[in-house]
Amino acid sequence: MARERARRRAEREAAAGRRVAAARAHAEQLARRRERRERRTEVVRGVLPRRARRWTRRTRGQRATTVLVLLGIGVFTYLLVDSWSLRLAVWLVALLAAPAVLTMLLDRSTR
Repeated sequence: MARERARRRAEREAAAGRRVAAARAHAEQLARRRERRERRTEVVRGVLPRRARRWTRRTRGQRATTVLVLLGIGVFTYLLVDSWSLRLAVWLVALLAAPAVLTMLLDRSTR
């Protein structure tokens, strides 16, 4: 009877040891995967240019005002000018000049 209990205990301990070893191996495998992923991410970040956000310098109010002013210019041009080519020219000049005018008037955002 004692031998049987000792054999079962040895089997339980061996099974527990195998489970612990399997869990440790799984954790190490996950750690290696995580390290590989982090290295790959660092390499990709080093190669790719950083994405510049288009509106980082302007507040929401400044952007809204800019859009409304450009729309106002478009509406006034549509109402006052009969020639489509001149309307298109005014739109293009307004759109191309807007970044320069905004930079001169607002400089950087003070958020």
